Amino acid sequence: MTTPTLRDEAERLLRDLAGPGAQLRDDQWVAIEALVVRHRRALVVQRTGWGKSAVYFIATALLRAAGAGPTVIVSPLLALMRNQIDAAARAGIRAFTINSSNPEEWHDVEVATAADEIDVLLVSPERLNNPKFVDAVLPQLAKETGLLVIDEAHCISDWGHDFRPDYRRLKSLMAGLPPDIPVLATTATANARVVDDVSDQLVVSGATDPPLVLRGSLDRESLYLGVVQLPTDAYRLAWLAEQLDKLPGSGIVYTLTIAQAEAVSDHLRSTGYDVASYTGKTETADRLRAESDLIDNRVKALVATSALGMGFDKPDLGFVIHFGAPSSPVAYYQQVGRAGRGVDRAAVLLLPGSSDEDIWHYFATVGFPAESVVTRALDVLRDSPEPLSVPVLETMVDLSRSRLESMLKVLDVEGAVRRAPGGWVATGAPWAYDSERYAKVAAARESEQQAMRDYIATTGCRMEFLRRQLDDPQAQPCGRCDRCTGHEWTSTVSEAAVAQSRDRLVQPGVVVEPRKQWPTGLPRLGIELTGRIAPDETVGTGRVIARLSDIGWGLPLRRLLHETASDVPVPDDTVAAAVKVLKSWSWERRPAAVVSVPSARRPTLVRSFAARIAELGRLADLGPLESYRPPDASRSQSNSAQRVRALRGSFGVSAAQRDAIQQLGGSPVLLVDDLIDTGWTMAITGRELRLAGVSEVLPFGLALQA
Repeated sequence: MTTPTLRDEAERLLRDLAGPGAQLRDDQWVAIEALVVRHRRALVVQRTGWGKSAVYFIATALLRAAGAGPTVIVSPLLALMRNQIDAAARAGIRAFTINSSNPEEWHDVEVATAADEIDVLLVSPERLNNPKFVDAVLPQLAKETGLLVIDEAHCISDWGHDFRPDYRRLKSLMAGLPPDIPVLATTATANARVVDDVSDQLVVSGATDPPLVLRGSLDRESLYLGVVQLPTDAYRLAWLAEQLDKLPGSGIVYTLTIAQAEAVSDHLRSTGYDVASYTGKTETADRLRAESDLIDNRVKALVATSALGMGFDKPDLGFVIHFGAPSSPVAYYQQVGRAGRGVDRAAVLLLPGSSDEDIWHYFATVGFPAESVVTRALDVLRDSPEPLSVPVLETMVDLSRSRLESMLKVLDVEGAVRRAPGGWVATGAPWAYDSERYAKVAAARESEQQAMRDYIATTGCRMEFLRRQLDDPQAQPCGRCDRCTGHEWTSTVSEAAVAQSRDRLVQPGVVVEPRKQWPTGLPRLGIELTGRIAPDETVGTGRVIARLSDIGWGLPLRRLLHETASDVPVPDDTVAAAVKVLKSWSWERRPAAVVSVPSARRPTLVRSFAARIAELGRLADLGPLESYRPPDASRSQSNSAQRVRALRGSFGVSAAQRDAIQQLGGSPVLLVDDLIDTGWTMAITGRELRLAGVSEVLPFGLALQA
């Protein structure tokens, strides 16, 4: 087939994908020709909606017609996979997926792949960390694949805004491919540093030609950007309630946390809107239903965290609102790119909040661990005669489970550890902690946060600002945003709407589920506690005023409990909120006494809180528990096994308290603390009270760390 005829066929396939009027862009054809004719490796950086998926589906069809093997697409999100499978079907391409939502289909897909009955196999990056997939399926795919596609390729680079360790495994996969197998990497959100990093990872050893890089303009002519500054969370909620129905069509309201998504969606529903929340906690079936409802305009909006991100495709999405600023202009550009793909005008509005930077700071603290922690993990694995599971490693390495798993993924990619039956083992390969690189990544994150502040405050074009953050050489004023036109969205909100949202925000009360299972591996630490916590030693379901991440009560509680805050008596308004929580607590038996947890950091706050609750509730104040020794502050606040180790033996019940407990007649006791984090302080101190004869312990705190 000659090149001109090949382009004609590519044009026909595009019309099957995108409709009878579709025509290939010049750069689309350049990329397709490079893959199909020249078998090159290419990086395509183009705006959302440009047609990157058309490139790899058309290339797949052409390569398959020429006898090539199936295309493997590594795709990061389930929503993206579902949209891609639907798009492929329109062009007669048989596409299937292996991901966490369809384990019952994995065997059939693997059999069909082996029989060459699949044109496209979409896999999540996490599958590349599955030993069975890597050992049984991946080698065959690497041998037979006709095209490898890395979608959302910025995830490969730890300079990218959404770096994922599993993506780094693709470098090894690419190294194992025959040199004539084409590779396509695509993204809409890559600045020059990310482009260079990804391009370097695409290099074929011994190749004379570098990877082809195609960068286009990142302007989105349908997007009308603006920022609305509002004084409080109550005003932000009220503004949403009054303005949402004035926005075109249906859209997305992004929040920074799950708690915010739930609060915003609850409030909007209470004011009459059809909205749904969409977060990392949303079940798969509910996610599918929510996506379908938005696509078919059965809801006005999805209130979502970043769980609804890359790849969600609704061409007529009319607006994207951010209830809080992401920590990176690049991440912000990626999310607003969901809007306006198939409409002439889409509203893109940012409502920054006072809690944004606290949330940025929290997420910034969960990066790659310190060198001493990583070294400790490697030493433990090297010294072990058998593979160690993550729960067992927790007993010996001072990290939370999620951070420990993330660290092991990075070490696996870099060759220092590997998965084995039963857990993880050290490979013995040389490995060095790249402190300089990690420091530069942290500095880059801080720079991105400052850039987001600058975006909010800029007096220049907002789209130009975002494009310059992405190193778009064609960046120029858009002529559409609030700065270019001088037409700003109103920040006026009716007092009635503010009062309604304020009433909702000041309603305190969050349920706290108790710990029910001892951490795995405690006997290794000399603590003979295993399995479920005994019914006569466990605490009951507790309450706090709010989560620290909540809108409304979250902000004053963050200020009160901040590490630099003074230790002061509990404020009156906080006590009033606590009383509301207690009044709404539908306990079977009313507590008769209050006991407080001894606090080394905030003794005045905790003791005054317990005393005020006892006074107002006419409960016996049994004082703080005995403190035999302060918990080891060097121990983790989030690693369950290490936390139990630090707390055990730190507290006890005094003789006077034991005598008072005997006088309670079996009534419950409120166990009071300031901040409930992992839940283990309440579990350990509550167990001491249960062993001393308390029939029921009810944890009660100011805030929940969530």
